[in-house]
Amino acid sequence: MKITEETVQYVAALAKLTVSEEEKQKVAKDLENILDYIATMDQLNTEGVEPMSHVLPVKNVFREDVVTNQDDRVELLKNAPKSKDGSFAVPKTVE
Repeated sequence: MKITEETVQYVAALAKLTVSEEEKQKVAKDLENILDYIATMDQLNTEGVEPMSHVLPVKNVFREDVVTNQDDRVELLKNAPKSKDGSFAVPKTVE
C-alpha cells in the first residue's frame, strides 16, 4: 500500500504530532513497511481457529471478594475532626 505525505500529515494531525518535511518520507516508508507486514498475515489459513485474547491459556486468579471489616461507625468517626448525627461533618462549600 502506498502511503502519501498527505496521509502522513493527516495521521500526524490526528495524533497531534508535528512532523517535519524530512521526517514525512521516513514515516511514510515506515508505515508502508508496517502495512506490508500486516498484509503477509492475510495469507495465513485461520479456518477453524477460534478467536482468542491471548496465545497462552491464561485465566484470572482473583481471590473471592470477602468482607473483612465490619460496619463500625463509632470507631470510624473517631478519626473525623467533626461529626454530626453519625456522619462526617464538613465545611459548607455551596451556598
